[in-house]
Amino acid sequence: MIDLHSHILPGIDDGAPDLATSLDMARAWVADGVSVLACTPHILPGLYHNTGPEIRVAVTALQRELDDRGIPLYLVTGADNHVIPEFVQGLRSGHLLSIADTRYVLVEPPHHIAPPRMEDLFFNIMAAGYVPVLTHPERLSWIKTHYDVVRRLARRGVWMQITAGALTGSFGRSPLYWGERMLDEGCVHILATDAHDMRGRPPVLGEGYERAARRVGAKEAEHLVYTRPLAIVENRPPSSVPMPTPVSAGCEVTYAKNGSSVGERKRERSADRGVFAGVRGVSERLQRLFG
Repeated sequence: MIDLHSHILPGIDDGAPDLATSLDMARAWVADGVSVLACTPHILPGLYHNTGPEIRVAVTALQRELDDRGIPLYLVTGADNHVIPEFVQGLRSGHLLSIADTRYVLVEPPHHIAPPRMEDLFFNIMAAGYVPVLTHPERLSWIKTHYDVVRRLARRGVWMQITAGALTGSFGRSPLYWGERMLDEGCVHILATDAHDMRGRPPVLGEGYERAARRVGAKEAEHLVYTRPLAIVENRPPSSVPMPTPVSAGCEVTYAKNGSSVGERKRERSADRGVFAGVRGVSERLQRLFG
């Protein structure tokens, strides 16, 4: 499995407080069957003042610690990028980070207040050549009053990431309901742990996979934890990846006549011009990991 949302880096946000916790978390991921992990600390103005360059240094340092201890977990860079007005500018400058320097980028909205002009924000990110991945929408306190917006975003090509712990009930009834409903309606693209520690927010991707499989079947559950996450770290276009389909009435991503989603051709041209650097090395490492 591949987990693309974690707070494993020590002492950088509200995740792992120290290296010992990071190492325990890494061992737990490996024991659970995870081979590739995105390190995605918060970048949140006013609270977590992390930057892209600082995160890269921290990932390199933690990978060295894992390698020295023989822990077979391959780390890639990323960030839980909080919504800001200059989001695209932050990506282009390197202050914000996409996942493994690909076209896919985690976007974290405010938890209790729906951001104004949210659809415009995601449109601008896509128009700049990225695929936004909305993090843990099932846990947002405003999802009930804005669920139609979430569904429209999914139809228009925004990827949705729900939390494994939400499907196990760890976050309460509301996130469980919305997580299951989004799965049923074909609105979920990837499953991730968003793990912060070993007690309150542990790595439980395997358990989340099992809960998802009961609801949408083993094949779609595999897409949630392996097929689509692998496509992300390999920077493959969404049009090359199997999309989620509804179990019940719901949302499906619409594609243009040539098989590409809206804005996809623009993203592919941007990628071809070398906007997303460093992906080849990641792909080569993944090929060695997964054969």
